[in-house]
Amino acid sequence: MKILVTGASGFIGGRFARFALEQGLAVRVNGRRAEALEPLVKRGAEFMPGDLNDPALVRQLCAGVDAVVHCAGAVGVWGPLESFRQANVVMTESIVEACLKQGVRRLVHLSSPSIYFDGQAHVGITEAQVPTRFANHYGSTKYESEKVALGAAEFGLEVLALRPRFVTGAGDTSIFPRLIAAQRKGKLKVIGNGLNKVDFTSIQNLNDALFSALLATGPALGQAYNISNGQPIPLWDVVNYVLRRLDLPPVKGHMPYPLAYTVAAISEGVSYLKPGRPEPTLTRMGMAVLAKDFSLDISRARQFLDYDPRASLWDALDEFCDWWKQKGAQGV
Repeated sequence: MKILVTGASGFIGGRFARFALEQGLAVRVNGRRAEALEPLVKRGAEFMPGDLNDPALVRQLCAGVDAVVHCAGAVGVWGPLESFRQANVVMTESIVEACLKQGVRRLVHLSSPSIYFDGQAHVGITEAQVPTRFANHYGSTKYESEKVALGAAEFGLEVLALRPRFVTGAGDTSIFPRLIAAQRKGKLKVIGNGLNKVDFTSIQNLNDALFSALLATGPALGQAYNISNGQPIPLWDVVNYVLRRLDLPPVKGHMPYPLAYTVAAISEGVSYLKPGRPEPTLTRMGMAVLAKDFSLDISRARQFLDYDPRASLWDALDEFCDWWKQKGAQGV
């Protein structure tokens, strides 16, 4: 099987491309940062550079491959709607069109459980529990792009969408770096009572899920899947574990959630008034993520993808911490 992995210069796309090569697949990669793809090329990947906003380039990328694992897109909680729509929705439309024109058999679309997040606590949320209104542009455009991908099944494309929660391991630059930086400055506080339980996903478990999605048949097709380690853990226990592994003091101070929410609202308001509307230091969504329970029901993935999250979160955290220490030692 030959596959294309988009967003391969990022954490998830890059780790899956390497995993796919290890499983004996032929892998073509595309990503924004050519230097980040050099290790994959050395392992045997075919690198095809270019901008995914160029439909002609996307058609070339999809030529001669059996499946596409689409990991590229915009992430975050701040920014104009049009930027998120272009990177998430329009780009996915281009991928789908190219798959259909080039005879690609399967599309595995990387979605996000951020589509569920509305600032409230959720425990064991299922794939069907999508809100009628979304908390931010990221959530709304990820769901819209997911619908674009799954809708292509009508035209014969085999499609599956995965919604992995808090993916971590070596290479993760999204979950812990800001918390680490805040603690080094002495500004990090536990938001709320510190007992909120959340889901994480080891990158190894996500790799297994993505690989299963490439091979799944029958009723597994045409569905979206929650992916996590399946064991919600108190968020602040995880944060303090990482801090200890990095020889940083644990978080001890607390801030009531209503106060944190108010401070974040003020921070957002100030950013709106600044030229260019830069991302604020604190956001209301960020405070909710740090204070609320949030876990997924992964029974659909267990049933249809034979998903069995065997890799431990603690091993993934150790992997991240070792990588982070090495990165710091190298002055990166």
